[in-house]
Amino acid sequence: MSLRSSRRRLARVRAHVWGLPGGAPPALDADSDEPLCIDLGAPLVTAHSEKDGAAGTYKDSFGYHPDLAFVDRGDGTGEALASLLGPGNAGSNTATDHICLLDAALAGLPELADDVEVVVRGDVGYAAKDFLAHTVAAGCGFSVSFELSERVKTVIRTLAWHTSVWEPALTADGQLREGAAVAEATGMIDLSEYPAGSRLIIRREPLHPGAQQSLDDIDGYRFTALLTDQPDADIAVLEQRHRARARAEDRIRNLKDLGMSNLPCDDYDRNAVWLQLALTAMNLQVRTQTLTLSGELARAEPKRLRYQLLHTAARVVRSGRRTILRLAADWPWTPELLAAFQRLRALPPAPA
Repeated sequence: MSLRSSRRRLARVRAHVWGLPGGAPPALDADSDEPLCIDLGAPLVTAHSEKDGAAGTYKDSFGYHPDLAFVDRGDGTGEALASLLGPGNAGSNTATDHICLLDAALAGLPELADDVEVVVRGDVGYAAKDFLAHTVAAGCGFSVSFELSERVKTVIRTLAWHTSVWEPALTADGQLREGAAVAEATGMIDLSEYPAGSRLIIRREPLHPGAQQSLDDIDGYRFTALLTDQPDADIAVLEQRHRARARAEDRIRNLKDLGMSNLPCDDYDRNAVWLQLALTAMNLQVRTQTLTLSGELARAEPKRLRYQLLHTAARVVRSGRRTILRLAADWPWTPELLAAFQRLRALPPAPA
């Protein structure tokens, strides 16, 4: 089976799972006003031998540089959508690779309602003009980190002296972030090379204790910038939504716990298949959590699930022509595992 046909099958499975009660991301609820966010990331995977396609990385290591796409469910979990294996020296801002990744990610989504907005989020490596133009042409919005070039630094130095343009920033849970603020700088810089409606938003935040101050950290503040085409009037909400893309780092860490920490094959194509299997393992875990688990286990990471549930001692016995799984009664999480089995049995079967 090719990777392309595998992705098509996985897309059909995703459509079925999202049609089950509680299976779809909260952004698809009828009363939700949040977009469905696709987060992009490109971690480094170290290779410890001369494997096919492995190369030196910008961090002076050796290995691979895969491009990954995730659905941020907004509930502490996320699904893997697509992967594109690259050598260690693959560029982090190569628009062609990012376009291929986005197309594969969108192909992995089930058919969405017309009123569902899809927003693509990424770090500064995904701010390539051609990639953003393709994102808009594909019907998606974007929110990407923006490089602090000299012209952006000039804008920041101008904004720093105008206190009236800043408004309080928000924390991840929507509360005011003490000392942090955001300002819009769209009219102060030429964005004509970017898609129509592009907006530049600046964030400032006090330096964390022990942080080294640089020449660009004005009055003890550190500045970051983002570029987006979302039309929301509240720039604090836009900036808060963009920072939520940091959850992609959690997804990458989970993937490494599920097999991506080492691509073991000597052949490049086999390692691409291995990477796809790691993505499938992540999706199986997430769907198990969303459909059968509750409480803290519904958001637990792989290591915790292995210890508390998958390592539960059990014995398979036969009695009265029935196969019975006897679980350890004194294991603290046996009740959660039994409840998960009951919820699993209650789910409707997938179509043939």
